[in-house]
Amino acid sequence: MPSFERLESGSLKGLLEALLLVTDDPVSAADLAAAASAETDEVASALTELAAEYAAANRGFQLREVAGGWRLFTHPAYHDQVADYVLSWDTRKLSQAALETLAVIAYHQPVTREGVRAIRGVNSDGVIASLREKGLVREVGRERDRGQAQLWGTTRLFLEHFGLRSLRELPPLEDFAPDEESKRFIRERLSGRSIGSTLEEAEADIQEEQELLDDYEDGAEADAALGTGSLDGPAGEGGGADE
Repeated sequence: MPSFERLESGSLKGLLEALLLVTDDPVSAADLAAAASAETDEVASALTELAAEYAAANRGFQLREVAGGWRLFTHPAYHDQVADYVLSWDTRKLSQAALETLAVIAYHQPVTREGVRAIRGVNSDGVIASLREKGLVREVGRERDRGQAQLWGTTRLFLEHFGLRSLRELPPLEDFAPDEESKRFIRERLSGRSIGSTLEEAEADIQEEQELLDDYEDGAEADAALGTGSLDGPAGEGGGADE
């Protein structure tokens, strides 16, 4: 059974490796020292030793000091294979729900989880988490007016996957709508307008038509009772009975 107790021998190096594995950006020796509850000089020395050990062992990754901090990188010797592998992550493997959510974020960013839910009509928290793990979306800020709700946007990897140089190259959303009614529906959903208003308008039109039909039938019955309902017109204009 593995032991999860604090390592004694080389524990600082192990802790630094663990910290570096969970960061995407270069981290300074001072920040790592604060996280490790150690002296900055001691951490800087341990980082230098780790970098030398990886290089001597010809590992598939390297530890380098860049942009004022330390970060793990894949070995340059495997650049082509790693690039091909990353680019092979085919977007067709995304589920329909993931593609819908990704489209909402791409066209409506920055957008909150509630914003995505309002457009899709279902809870999308799990899908957003999955897209984040795949590196296709990221948190881009917080919405102060709504309790610091997270705002989501797409990433550089998203652009690479879809062959876009920038978000300006996204095709117009209306290009995917087959007719004017669908275009109006999409615009209303993206603007935050409830589709219920559209349904209410349709229901009102149906009610109005029904009332007109009822009035017409009532009028026809009254004409028939008075003997003025001939198809040829009112009596006295060629529509009366023979004398």
